[in-house]
Amino acid sequence: QVQLVESGGGLVQAGGSLRLSCAASGRIVSIDVMGWYRQAPDKQRELVATITRDGSTNYADSVKGRFTISRDNAKNTVYLQMNSLKPEDTAVYYCNAASVIYYSGPSIRRDSGSWGQGMQVTVSS
Repeated sequence: QVQLVESGGGLVQAGGSLRLSCAASGRIVSIDVMGWYRQAPDKQRELVATITRDGSTNYADSVKGRFTISRDNAKNTVYLQMNSLKPEDTAVYYCNAASVIYYSGPSIRRDSGSWGQGMQVTVSS
């Protein structure tokens, strides 16, 4: 199986920065898309940013120009650099890995999607 472990969340003042990390573990062969989503209180989970294995990125309009997603394929790790943070960025942030190819015993399997446990990011005004 594939597990995602997130780190880097916390409390920051408006205008500040945070860097989130998410490492995928397991006998991974490849991960097609990695990304970050967030869920604020009383709101639905929303996409923040995604990045493909070859480095193509996609961002929510609300974070364009402020957030940068990157990944290290050798480490199966995705990062989210968040600058110029706003109180409206406050949410639980979740890492996602989509279309993961991994070994299970002698077999190769495909996992359609895995989620991290989520971590709180709070931006104070």
